[in-house]
Amino acid sequence: MRQWMVLFKKEWIEMTRNFKILWIPLVFILLGIMQPVTSYYLPEIIKAAGELPEGAVFEMPIPSPQEVIVQTFGQYTQIGILVLVLAFMGIVAAEKNSGVSDIILVKPVSFANYITAKWVSIVFMTVGSFLLGILASWYYTGVLIGDIGFGELIKGSLVYGTWLVFLVTVTLLLSSLFKSNLIVAFVSLLVAIGLSAITSLLSKWMTWSPARLSTHASKLLLTGSPDKHFALSLTISILLIVILLIGSIYLFAKKERAA
Repeated sequence: MRQWMVLFKKEWIEMTRNFKILWIPLVFILLGIMQPVTSYYLPEIIKAAGELPEGAVFEMPIPSPQEVIVQTFGQYTQIGILVLVLAFMGIVAAEKNSGVSDIILVKPVSFANYITAKWVSIVFMTVGSFLLGILASWYYTGVLIGDIGFGELIKGSLVYGTWLVFLVTVTLLLSSLFKSNLIVAFVSLLVAIGLSAITSLLSKWMTWSPARLSTHASKLLLTGSPDKHFALSLTISILLIVILLIGSIYLFAKKERAA
């Protein structure tokens, strides 16, 4: 356990040195603030742009607080996932390329400790940044548009957060497999986009898909209950996260022993 804690602290020191501990939460907070502010002031922005014909009357209903939070989820799906992939694409590959992992593993360091310390650190950073962003969105939504129950917010956020954890675990696996950061980023984004697209197109057969979690999170906020097959999707997602983590340890250990 002491060895694991040393490795975990090393990851946080590294995130502090490269300012990930600062800029990742800031990006999520800014995205969270932008959605309620944009939703509230959009009619005024369009009027100020002067693109409407003379005498035209433009009315755009302000979305409900729940809809604003769902739209914030959409911002994280589009931009937040890209930020996370770019931030963590080199979590293993960069250390392997620079020789840092070789220096660490010269000592009797467990491969499992090495990988799981990285996984826990990126999960903490991912979930922490996401929750800070959602809380910022919740606050400004309450100020500008209307209140939404805190418990309701947390339920939906935890479900969506599981989807983010799944994706950063995929990134960790790919970083353990490939040396190129660009390949890791490309394949990670391909998995996120491809899985979402396939799940949407084949929704009848993809009820188990982790990509369904974003839909379940939105339904929880909008209706108070998730969509059908929520338990199946959540269970499969957690199982896949565990399998991907074990796969990361196995692939990394296999490559190191073969080197």
